[in-house]
Amino acid sequence: MEEAFLHFIWKFQHFRTSVHSTADGQELSIFHPGHRNTDAGPDFLNARIKIGEITWNGHVEIHVMASDWLRHGHQHDKAYDNVILHVVWENDIPATRTDGNIIPTLVLKELLSPHLYLNYKKLLEPGDEILCGKFIGQVKSLTVINMADRAVAGRLQERAEAILRELFLTEGDWEEVAWRYLCRAFGFRTNTDAFFDLGKSLPFKILKKECRNPYTIEAMMFGQAGFLDNEPVDEYQAKLKMEYDFKAKKYNLEKRLHSYRWKFLRLRPANFPTVRISQLAAIISAQPRLFSFFTDYQDSRELRKAFSIRQSLYWHEHYQFGEKTSHRIGNLGKNSIESVLMNTVAPLLFAWGIHRDDDASKEKALQLLGELPAESNSIISKWKLLGLEIKSACDSQAFLELYKEYCLRKRCLECSIGMEIIRAK
Repeated sequence: MEEAFLHFIWKFQHFRTSVHSTADGQELSIFHPGHRNTDAGPDFLNARIKIGEITWNGHVEIHVMASDWLRHGHQHDKAYDNVILHVVWENDIPATRTDGNIIPTLVLKELLSPHLYLNYKKLLEPGDEILCGKFIGQVKSLTVINMADRAVAGRLQERAEAILRELFLTEGDWEEVAWRYLCRAFGFRTNTDAFFDLGKSLPFKILKKECRNPYTIEAMMFGQAGFLDNEPVDEYQAKLKMEYDFKAKKYNLEKRLHSYRWKFLRLRPANFPTVRISQLAAIISAQPRLFSFFTDYQDSRELRKAFSIRQSLYWHEHYQFGEKTSHRIGNLGKNSIESVLMNTVAPLLFAWGIHRDDDASKEKALQLLGELPAESNSIISKWKLLGLEIKSACDSQAFLELYKEYCLRKRCLECSIGMEIIRAK
């Protein structure tokens, strides 16, 4: 028996009978099981029960063996003095508070419907990482849809919370936060941290002042990235360096990155950070109202168009300074644009909605994901092999979250899909 399973039984009151009694024979009525406590202290807080003729409000602690109370030292911990019921699988030794008084005990062993634990053990049998895969065909489609909705909202919530922490660091500057996260997105995993630090090193308010001159924007970005520190290898780099040195002094730019921070190995030339910086510079030059553009757009085609702008002529035919190529380098591609919209714009919208307590902005974030095609990777392929339809980025984000937060961590008891399988008769 696992304690996590007993938490599940208690939380949802999956008892075989509606009449209960404590281990010492007193009649027990459960009005509310309490709320799950994820911090230190008793497992469920603010439960409401009736033992005999007395109604109690307090906490509930759950163990497999009643003696676990002593093994964990709760009898010496005043944080457990407000426990009004000890819920156990087997009652071997009575639990006591710090004053020596015995805590009423409910024994679950005789109350549990056998099929629940049997289904739970079958669900956890070793196999594919998606444990419910062998049973998911038996789950109602509405259950899967609802869990997917919960998962994608949870994924956006997690990303939004990170954005709101960054907002605090910028003293509430949404434009600056949008700029930093846009930079981060242009790292496309390999250079994510370096791009994020580039954004932090170059305040957006400075870029806005120079937005009419794309050349200057490019110079400041390459300069802060550390690509203008060494002796120029061609005339274009020399001109950028001259422009950057002037602007760096004017705006007192410091804390630029070292060029070794940027990774080129095993990247296709079109994904080189130098190319990505040039593309980002062109976008910022054309869209100085960054955050309001992200929040106020009317059609996602506006976003796609804004990110499709071409970089400067030099970067049409260079992957790095001084290295000319015979292949013309295109602007930001369709898949890259969709990645930026999914991983930056949608979470920013969701964070904006949380900040303003505005459900419309949250819904707009979900709508944007719904208009983008689903991602294609090995995890999504696993779900598709189970017969699930994954058509949009909203779907793929949901099932990536389910896989990461529930399947890999075996949190079946917290997943609606797993719970339906366990409850099946």
